[in-house]
Amino acid sequence: QAQLVESGGGLVQPGGSLRLSCTASGFAFSNYFMSWYRQAPGKERELVASITRVAGTNYADAVKGRFAISRDNGKNTVYLEMNSLKPEDTAMYYCCARLPTLPPFKWGQGTQVTVSS
Repeated sequence: QAQLVESGGGLVQPGGSLRLSCTASGFAFSNYFMSWYRQAPGKERELVASITRVAGTNYADAVKGRFAISRDNGKNTVYLEMNSLKPEDTAMYYCCARLPTLPPFKWGQGTQVTVSS
């Protein structure tokens, strides 16, 4: 019953923007750290951004200054605002929930982001 459902991916030109959403159900969202990961074909999955229960944030160097993670506990949703997108950002993006100090609890199904002219 615990689920994470991502949305908001799509095709965008370099320099464009997208906002990804991940909505949780079936568990106490506000108790969990939330993260966005991405994986491109032939590459390892990488952490993009994370946000704590009290909205502290961390970003991968590759996206720092361009992406912003946020959460709305009232809506059980975590967002990833992506700006100044580059072709290198093309990947499947996944959200992930985990309790502090524990390994990942739940993964979403992913949403595809393609940055191309």
